[in-house]
Amino acid sequence: MGPHPAVAAIRLAVRRVLHDVLTEHQTDPAPARDAHTPLVLVACSGGADSMALASALAFEARKLPVRAGGITVDHGLQDGSDTRAGEVVARMTALGLTPSEAVAVTVGREGGPEAAARDARYAALDAAAERHGATAILLGHTRDDQAETVLLGLARGSGIRSLSGMAAISGASGRYRRPFLQLDRQTVRKACVAQELAVWDDPHNSDPAYTRSRLRHEGLPALEKALGKGVVEALARTAQLSRDDADALDTWAADAETRVRDEAGALECAKLHGLPPAVRRRVLRRAVIAEGAPAGSLFARHIEEVDRLITGWRGQGAINLPGRVEARRQGGRLVIRQG
Repeated sequence: MGPHPAVAAIRLAVRRVLHDVLTEHQTDPAPARDAHTPLVLVACSGGADSMALASALAFEARKLPVRAGGITVDHGLQDGSDTRAGEVVARMTALGLTPSEAVAVTVGREGGPEAAARDARYAALDAAAERHGATAILLGHTRDDQAETVLLGLARGSGIRSLSGMAAISGASGRYRRPFLQLDRQTVRKACVAQELAVWDDPHNSDPAYTRSRLRHEGLPALEKALGKGVVEALARTAQLSRDDADALDTWAADAETRVRDEAGALECAKLHGLPPAVRRRVLRRAVIAEGAPAGSLFARHIEEVDRLITGWRGQGAINLPGRVEARRQGGRLVIRQG
């Protein structure tokens, strides 16, 4: 008798990602291991999604030339978080994940509590990957998480890139992989029950003080009540379609940027004005980020203000942007620099 259908689904999703990693690194898929065997880590909070992912990684890695390990990040935001992190490490170790470790971080305040925690978490995961020489890090985001991300982007009015949600592959050199983006949260939870995996439900996930929590427990159910079932699937499809469009526009903007700069590398306002708005705003965003503005703190309204220096020039002064970056129009050029 084969595994439970939910277990089979999560294992298949992970198997596909591992094969992709091996192919990209030109590793023979025969199950032989040595010191040069790729290391794949799972980011595990102890919740259902990441525990299911950890279990599937441990199972599939045994059949492939892949070393499997796990990292849990202790954000220090709740009493006893260090104890829970230790418990997660013990569970990962029991699954056969080596190395398995907890990393404590200090969460700042920039961008709000959710964004600050996310920034601290990814910084810790990047550092762990470098420390252990990991080829990839698996993240347990599901189709439901994708739907929530699309709605949050829509609410912020951040443009098509925000509507594209989370990429299946992201980060430096494609470090981050999300095997579960095509699976719903219910399937992943069923896999945990079928395997009798102990999971921890983070109280922050049900705390109405957090925007994503309110969206998960109030917003999406209300949409499904008003529009019928299938909202999550439709939002996930929207994410993929938006990503394809955004990727094409980003490629266009990267090419256009070289044509709108003068010999000294300054952006020429007249040439910028001639670009389609969607392309021009991407060029501006790229330029602002290149001068030090944090991408996660740079919203559509910021770029719109800079864009008005091109399309609605009335002698206005400098535009202040995140990261102490300022943009001003000077002598027919758009000057962007840290102030």
